[in-house]
Amino acid sequence: MVVMELNVSGMSCGHCKASVEKALKELGVNDVSVELATGVVKVSYEDSHITREMIINTIDDAGYTVL
Repeated sequence: MVVMELNVSGMSCGHCKASVEKALKELGVNDVSVELATGVVKVSYEDSHITREMIINTIDDAGYTVL
């Protein structure tokens, strides 16, 4: 299993958190947690077709910026 932590800017509310979680789960990750206070998104996945770039693009497409 791959575990990744990303710093993300632009998230400030429950809707932001839900948007990022939903988008990443639709991508196929196993687990995602968003910590609004720190801007950290933790993702874990097993699927070998998912890449770091795909995760970053998914977050960007949801309207947030990976730092």
